Amino acid sequence: MKDKMHGFSGFPAGKLATTPVPNLFFSELLPLIDNLAELKVTLHVFWLIGKKRGALRYARLDELLHDDRLLDGLTTSTTPGAAALRDGLERAVARGTLLHVTVHRGDMTEAWYMVNSSNGRQVLEKLHAGELDLLADVAEDVQLQVERPTIFVLYEQNIGLLTPMIAEELRDAEKHYPADWIADAFREAVALNKRSWRYVLAILERWRTEGKSESKADVAMKQDSESRRRRYGKQD
Repeated sequence: MKDKMHGFSGFPAGKLATTPVPNLFFSELLPLIDNLAELKVTLHVFWLIGKKRGALRYARLDELLHDDRLLDGLTTSTTPGAAALRDGLERAVARGTLLHVTVHRGDMTEAWYMVNSSNGRQVLEKLHAGELDLLADVAEDVQLQVERPTIFVLYEQNIGLLTPMIAEELRDAEKHYPADWIADAFREAVALNKRSWRYVLAILERWRTEGKSESKADVAMKQDSESRRRRYGKQD
């Protein structure tokens, strides 16, 4: 538990190594980031990728999880560093700051994170196109899955800000329900003006028990459309 503030003695004189961060980060992105773990993780990935050279520059989840200094800085009295790291990464990907790619090489699976920059997007396109001969440290049998935690985006767009507890529940829901069910459940909750995760989860649980049929929101919209068609049809 961090119970006191540690001071900083200041930057020493002389030439210091620097990390390139676009001005757009400060003018457009920084005002949007409202979570400390997301901010720390985002800046750390900028620093880590800035140290690397070559066509393929990325941060591996494994190397981030083995960075004790990073994890110590993310640890709080209620959240372990590793959990805060994963949460920060998910938020950064959901916001569009980072790109996330899951790479399968034989029996190995690696999670890669890249800055959503021109270089990062170009690398992603090359990976999709199978131009792996340009990337010396990647085997030719790589299978890629580009992932974005849609459920986090759906929650923040339709309900509100994430908390660590809700984020854990969302991750659990992703394991048990298809992505299209989750999207449809959010859509139905919003259409019925029931903007809460409890209500969305209740919809998912009902569908799992009773089977997923046409949503109440879809039925209501169709009934309204049919009613208007009949009403206007009588006026002709």
